[in-house]
Amino acid sequence: MFKPTAVVTGGAGFLGSHLCDRLLAEGFKVACVDNLITGNINNISHLAGNENFTFVKHDITNYIFIPGRIDYILHFASPASPIDYLKLPIQTLKVGSLGTHKVLGLAKEKKARMLLASTSEVYGDPSVHPQTEDYWGNVNPIGPRGVYDEAKRFAEAMTMAYHRYHGVDTRIVRIFNTYGPRMRLDDGRALPEFVGQALRGEDLSVFGDGSQTRSFCYVSDLVDGIFKLLMSNETEPVNIGNPAEITIKQFAEEIIKLTGTKSKIAYKELPVDDPKVRQPDITRAKKILGWEPKVDRSDGLRVTLEYFKKVI
Repeated sequence: MFKPTAVVTGGAGFLGSHLCDRLLAEGFKVACVDNLITGNINNISHLAGNENFTFVKHDITNYIFIPGRIDYILHFASPASPIDYLKLPIQTLKVGSLGTHKVLGLAKEKKARMLLASTSEVYGDPSVHPQTEDYWGNVNPIGPRGVYDEAKRFAEAMTMAYHRYHGVDTRIVRIFNTYGPRMRLDDGRALPEFVGQALRGEDLSVFGDGSQTRSFCYVSDLVDGIFKLLMSNETEPVNIGNPAEITIKQFAEEIIKLTGTKSKIAYKELPVDDPKVRQPDITRAKKILGWEPKVDRSDGLRVTLEYFKKVI
């Protein structure tokens, strides 16, 4: 029986590994490409021995050679948390630019459909709220976060150029804050940071006064939206995220209550260019993909907490 082949760059990462699982469950053959700079082989160890799964350790900023037929490429390779891209600024810029160029070249050669994992960070510290796909963003190109924001904005521009000039079949997903099992405890994002601190009995670090907002989407909902976009005919960017907005202070209080810790909140200085608001407008995803998130935050957090208890 014919099985379509998908390549997932960054497939050993948090999101990439969940996508590998989903694609295999949908009857795909999957090649996971990752240089493990921020990915973790443990995220895909359960797939060892699966005849439809292969792992290729490779830096995609170098020439990519994958023999045989490729039908889909999902480009998820990139450091994706503030701690990572502040520690790996050059690599973040290179994978967004050179890596995206190499992936698009592979898609062109193989006549494959390519889906780019973009981010809500292309909106920067937004002056439009909630953020719609036609908002161009408010980004500081020379700030410390600019290495990630601009890498993704360039990746989107490159993707659309290949789509328009070379006729490559492309998709762009703008991913908002996502959480779930396989997140790294040390990746510096609010959820693993708060949970790790709570489980260790430390005070929870809230930057600024905690009034900045985020919108958290559970990983299974996100993967479902990405898969629907991959299978759709939509070539314009699509926001995928959960519009349920919460302040960081409220979120820290939720984690304290959930973990039963005696930890308090410790306020710290707000990082440079930290977005004050973040909430996706998912009208386009609802209309075109028939998608909206289903997992309630309290349910998703319980599952995620159980995962972190095992790895801490």
